[in-house]
Amino acid sequence: MSVHSSSSVKRVTTHILQEMKDSGEKISMLTAYDFSMAKIVDSAGIDIVLVGDSASNVMAGHETTLPITLDQMIYHASSVVRAVKRAFIVVDIPFGHYQGNSSEALRSAIRIMKESGAHAVKVEGGSEIKESVSRILSAGVPVMGHLGLTPQSIYKFGTYTVRAKEEAEAKKLLEDAQMLEQCGCFAIVLEKIPAALAQKVAESVKIPVIGIGAGPDVDGQVLVMHDMLGITQEFKPRFLRQYADLQSIMTEAFQNYIKDVKERKFPTNSESY
Repeated sequence: MSVHSSSSVKRVTTHILQEMKDSGEKISMLTAYDFSMAKIVDSAGIDIVLVGDSASNVMAGHETTLPITLDQMIYHASSVVRAVKRAFIVVDIPFGHYQGNSSEALRSAIRIMKESGAHAVKVEGGSEIKESVSRILSAGVPVMGHLGLTPQSIYKFGTYTVRAKEEAEAKKLLEDAQMLEQCGCFAIVLEKIPAALAQKVAESVKIPVIGIGAGPDVDGQVLVMHDMLGITQEFKPRFLRQYADLQSIMTEAFQNYIKDVKERKFPTNSESY
């Protein structure tokens, strides 16, 4: 049993996450976007719930994370906050609400914190957003960084392929991670980068490093809930381990319900008033 199990910790905090890194305990993190699913993942004992802008994909059906708005992120975050009793809740600031304008970055972060009740925000990028990160932190809002493959920049990259394979990009990523730590970020997500580089980053900073497609030698792991549950079947990168096939289970349940309705087997007398 984890020393930070749900029975021994009322609420996960940035302090507890730092203790987990320092003691070598791995940190578990999953996305959630609504009350019902967040309640289940929290009761299972997850350490961090990420209200990700991936809601743009899995909840709204957009091709990228770019279309989701700040109001929509606050709506999803508020739903999650009402469900979660133990986990630390991090919310993505959506595209266009922090890049290039530190005042807007601060306003966006404050809106998320005040209107949703979440515990921290997450932003994508390194030196390019240093001013925004510093401005948010100056208000006392905890910030999680995100480096490597940054989906909000997908049109700049032009592909979802592995990042930082070349020496120059790897060097910048390491420097950006150290910069985010120096600014005061409490943790960093590394997405889809070589495992050896991710290990180097995790060893070079004191704050927790959470990986997604970044190998085993970081401080924790994160996946998108709908992907790991097999609700979405179209997205199957190498780093994704599918822990259930809920699409098949749900489809069978729906088909059985339809059949019972059509054949007048539901409801029975015992299911009626």
